[in-house]
Amino acid sequence: MTGDDDLTNGPETYRSVQLDTDVSLRLLAGVSLGRIVFTRHALPTVRPVNHVLVDGDIVIRTHGDAALARYTRQTGGEGAVVAYEADDIDPDTHLGWSVVVTGYAQLVTDPVELARYRALLRPWGSQKMDHAVRIHPDLVTGVRLTDRDPPPFA
Repeated sequence: MTGDDDLTNGPETYRSVQLDTDVSLRLLAGVSLGRIVFTRHALPTVRPVNHVLVDGDIVIRTHGDAALARYTRQTGGEGAVVAYEADDIDPDTHLGWSVVVTGYAQLVTDPVELARYRALLRPWGSQKMDHAVRIHPDLVTGVRLTDRDPPPFA
């Protein structure tokens, strides 16, 4: 963890504690739902998706006609710039954490790799999700929203 800011919300004081990359990715691996942000028609688009972390990369499943699949195809081998966000924030106390990953998304084309991701990640949508997108994190930021005296974080 690095740095922190005091936030005053009425009579109580909360802290925003910056998390390092390892802690942020560990938290991200502990939840299955997040939001992917990509460009569609030159504007930001956000979609809720489920994910799994594999070898340090975020993997999501999608269908071939999805806007995200088309976006990753347009960029060729370089990958498409995306952001991925997941969090676990209590709606009553507003305490918890949030992690944002920025990186390059690529459509998975290797049949062996695709089969591996299909076995690891069950899509929650009703459509046939026969494609996978792998996001390699380039920039990882995380923040823990905590009360004044948080317990040690491991």
